[in-house]
Amino acid sequence: MRCPFCGHDETQVKDSRPSEDGAAIRRRRLCPACEGRFTTFERVQLRELTILKRSGRRTPFDRDKLARSISIAIRKRPIEPERVERMISTIVRQLESMGETELPSSTVGELVMKQLKQVDDVAYVRYASVYRDFRETQDFARFLGEEGLSEAGAEPR
Repeated sequence: MRCPFCGHDETQVKDSRPSEDGAAIRRRRLCPACEGRFTTFERVQLRELTILKRSGRRTPFDRDKLARSISIAIRKRPIEPERVERMISTIVRQLESMGETELPSSTVGELVMKQLKQVDDVAYVRYASVYRDFRETQDFARFLGEEGLSEAGAEPR
C-alpha cells in the first residue's frame, strides 16, 4: 500500500481488526519512510458494477461517491457514523446481489432513498430534493404529501 503522505511504495500493517459491522477489515498502517500513520479498509467485492446514467453514459460504481452523497444528505443530523457505514454496506450488498453488472442510476437512488427514509426523514427529503430535481417549493409540498410526511418537521403522520 502506497503512503498517502510521501508516496513511499511499502507500508507496514500495525493492527488489523474487523470493522464495526464485520463487513470490512480495518488496518492501521505506518510508513517507514515518513512515519505517517493512516487507516485502510478492505472489503469484499462480489462483482464489478457499472452505473448507467440518465444521459446514457456508463461509469464504474464508486462506493466513495455513494458515501459522499449520503453524507451531504445527513449533514448536521444526529446519525451515528457506524449507522451510516452499515447503510452504505447494505446498499452495496443489495446492488451486488441483483445479479446484474450494469445498473441504472435510478436503482441506486431508490435504494438510497429507501435506506434514508428508515434512518432520518430530514435526510430523506434532502436527498430526494436533489435526486428528484426539485425546483420550487411546490415540489417539496407535493413530495411530502405523497410520502405521508408533514411539512412541519418532516415527522411521520
